[in-house]
Amino acid sequence: MKEFVDHLVKVERALAEKKGAFNLFALFLREDAPDKWDLLIAAPWVERNKPDTLKYIAQKLQKSLSKKELLKLSHIVIIDHGNPALDAFQKAFHVEHGNAEIQNSNLFGLQIKHAYLITSRRSGEPAPNKALQPTGPASDGAGG
Repeated sequence: MKEFVDHLVKVERALAEKKGAFNLFALFLREDAPDKWDLLIAAPWVERNKPDTLKYIAQKLQKSLSKKELLKLSHIVIIDHGNPALDAFQKAFHVEHGNAEIQNSNLFGLQIKHAYLITSRRSGEPAPNKALQPTGPASDGAGG
């Protein structure tokens, strides 16, 4: 799994350098979806044209990941900038271009078995340290 997440960190970095910073780039393994990971993303540039953005990111993932890694992904989920759960999540967790883990938490209203945070930051915030810097409990308002 480490290699898979490391590949996603590289994809996230490349996308951020080309298109702009992400506010969220994370892998979630839901309790009800064993061995299928959701890639959650949020960024101002993502919301401008969601269909084209999804296609663009999917193409980048296809070029960067092995077939075995691609089969681990279930969905790419765009989280809207105005989503209150996103704001709560970003207040609780700060990481950029990193690899922080969360286990057994309720995030975005979903019971998450495992999550890898690659980037979680609020717009206009200075870049956080690569290490996870929680400011509250994992389920502190980030889901509901």
